[in-house]
Amino acid sequence: MKSASLFLASLLLGAPLASAQAPTVSAAPNTVFAGADGKFEAAPDTAFVQFNLSAQADNAKTAYENAAKQAEQTRQIMRDNGIDPKTAQIGSYSIQPMYDWKTAKRKLIGYQVTTLVSLKLKDFAKIGPITQQLADAAVSESQSINYTLDSMDEAKSKAVEDAYRRARASADSLARAAGRSVVELSYASVDTFENVRPMPILARSPMPMKAEAVPAPTEEFTPQTVSVTAHVNALFTLK
Repeated sequence: MKSASLFLASLLLGAPLASAQAPTVSAAPNTVFAGADGKFEAAPDTAFVQFNLSAQADNAKTAYENAAKQAEQTRQIMRDNGIDPKTAQIGSYSIQPMYDWKTAKRKLIGYQVTTLVSLKLKDFAKIGPITQQLADAAVSESQSINYTLDSMDEAKSKAVEDAYRRARASADSLARAAGRSVVELSYASVDTFENVRPMPILARSPMPMKAEAVPAPTEEFTPQTVSVTAHVNALFTLK
């Protein structure tokens, strides 16, 4: 009865943290169950710059040629900033007809070519020049920037370690209160969650006629920290 009461008390203690995640665990004699949340935060070390290249013309061939010119301008901008164009990745490519829907019978008025490009940067100092030059050259229809950790698996492991320490501390506290002590881990389950902050792809804004030394929109701001959380449910044996 003593061990059953201890198991019930530990469930009630961990309920605010693990009510949604707690698995079904069969109560066993001389055990204590604890659930806890853990977290790991770090400054991002990688930036993903994503942008669209879009061109349109009266016919598909001209639209394709215009898109090819924009792509070459983009590659040159990368080279000028010391970036190998091969490091950029194409996420999608499409060529679609454009219609005039104002009349009852739709009329073909041209074609649009769209390419989604992603660029992974470690040097954050290059973000401002790249995004500004793409806008100045009018080759990028939209742009977005997302920050992340390159070693996300390591961050998840640290969040799990923090959650386990908290779960073990709760189990130790409850066991001491009952005049018992924790022996070892008998069962555990883990869930991890990345705190993803998606940035919308912003439409291109008109640029000033003169290329003045205006700070980039990202200048002097600190990228948001990357946060990874984990939840651990743990069953410990007692003595």
